[in-house]
Order: sequence, then C-alpha cells, then structure tokens
Amino acid sequence: MRRHWAKCFWRDALAWHGPVTPLVMPWVLLFGLYGLLVGLVHEVLDWQALGSGPVQFTAAFLALLLVLRTNSGYERWWEARKLWGGIVNQSRNLAIAGMSYGPEDTEWRERFVRWTAAFCHVARRSLRGERELPELLPLLRDADAVERIARAQHMPSFVAQVLAGLLREAVEHGGMDRVAFLAVDRERAQLIDHVGGCERILKTPLPQVHTSKLRRFIVLYLLALPIAVVGTWWLPGLVTMLVAYPLLAIDQIAVELENPFSPSNLSHLPLGPICDTIQGNLLALLEAEEAVPVSRPWSPEHGFSQPGHTDG
Repeated sequence: MRRHWAKCFWRDALAWHGPVTPLVMPWVLLFGLYGLLVGLVHEVLDWQALGSGPVQFTAAFLALLLVLRTNSGYERWWEARKLWGGIVNQSRNLAIAGMSYGPEDTEWRERFVRWTAAFCHVARRSLRGERELPELLPLLRDADAVERIARAQHMPSFVAQVLAGLLREAVEHGGMDRVAFLAVDRERAQLIDHVGGCERILKTPLPQVHTSKLRRFIVLYLLALPIAVVGTWWLPGLVTMLVAYPLLAIDQIAVELENPFSPSNLSHLPLGPICDTIQGNLLALLEAEEAVPVSRPWSPEHGFSQPGHTDG
C-alpha cells in the first residue's frame, strides 16, 4: 500500500496532461519576466525596497478570497455528482418497477427498459449542448425515434414523455393497476427533477463581480510583489514565479469546477462511464429475466403467481 501511494504521489506531482499547469504557465512566465525586469531596474537605480509588510497582509486576504472561490466551485461539482447519482438510482428503480408491475408483454418490457436507459444519454448530451446521439441508434433500434429526439426542444422531456406514454399504455391495455402506475410514474418524474437541478448549475455561473475583483487583486498583488522583495537582480523574478504559480493555478481550478458537465474542462464529471453503467445495468435486467422468468406479484384476482404456472 505504501509503495502504491508513493507511486501515485510522484505520478500526480509530475503529471503534465490533465492538471492546470499548461494553462497557467504562460502567465506565470510573464509575471516572472516582469519580476526580472524589476530586479534589473533596481540594480541600476538602487531605490528603497517597499518592504514585505503590506504584501504579507494582502496575501492573507487574497488567500481567503481564493479559498471561498474554490469552495464555491467544488460545491457545484459535488452537487452535480449527487444529482447524477440520483439519475443512476432513479433509472434502476424505474426499470425494476416497470418490469415488476408492468404487463407481461415482452415487447413492451424491452421498449420500456431501453427508453429508460436512453434517458441518461439524452440528459448528458443536453447538458453539453450536443444534438448528435450515436449511442441511441443501437439502443432504441429506431432511427426515426432518434431523429425526433434530436429535433426536440428539450430532449430529456421528450424521452420522459415517451416513458409516460408507455406507462399509460400499460394501464390501459397491459393490466398495470393505478396504484402501481402512480408509484412508477413518481420515479419517472424524479428523473426530470434531477436534470432540472443540473440545468440550474449549468445556467447559473459564479457571480462575475466576484471573479473579476479577485483576478484584479491577484494582478495587483503580483505587480507589487517584486518591488517588495528586491535584492539581487534575479530574486524578484524567481519569487514572483513561485508565488504566481499557486495563485493562478487555484483560480484556474475554480474555473474548471464551475461547469462540471463540459468535457472541455479538466475535472468534468465522467458522464460517459456513468451512462454506460446505467445502460449495462438495465439491459442486464432484461437478460436476467430471459434466463430466469420473474414471477408476477400478488393480485386480488389471481393470487400469487407461481413460476412455471399457467392458467387453464
């Protein structure tokens, strides 16, 4: 375990692809060159150093603002993850309830499970602003239905409406009783609630006034820092780079956490694997039912249904 931890530590510490370092390094070098210029000018003019007192006081205030901004971004990321955890659970609950209380029609059950599995893919594409749905064609096996989903104004609502229609069909023609319908439809409605929560995060960015002021403070601090630490000609540049790197990196981390759904962000949620897990779990329910037929639940008219029992 200790060897594994050490290996992961150095791999993460030295990683280049994935962290925010490539994004902030040009700015770090720019501030380093500015600090070097300040050191060279000081060597020529030999002015009195500003002193580290004001800079130290400002650093504590700036650190507090960065912590608040990073915490706000992480709260958005974690809330989005919890909402997608709800989509995982509700998709499983909806499929299980539909197969348990729905009609015994094999075609209906397969359509219901496949449309339930399609919801997560459609939600992922909708949150990313994408209209191409290549994963739905082998899942739904209906090119016309996939095209109608892509043309819908709100794609998750379209899929939820199709699921509602399948439940209504089960009540009217398939024998699902009203109590079971209300329970199953409640699971379907909660899927839309979770997507609505994700859209709230997506369409409510962090306040721009906070972001702009914080970045202005960072720039002013890094401009004043070389003047406060002048000594030898190379020292201001080195110190400025060492301080600029964590400040700019933390600010960029907050930016990456602000939209947890976009695949262009470094720390986006792994929505693709999550959707693949949902689809695999739901299709496995169909395969398990084909291998071991599930007995029907108790009803006042028929009593308990025994496996392998047929009326007549």
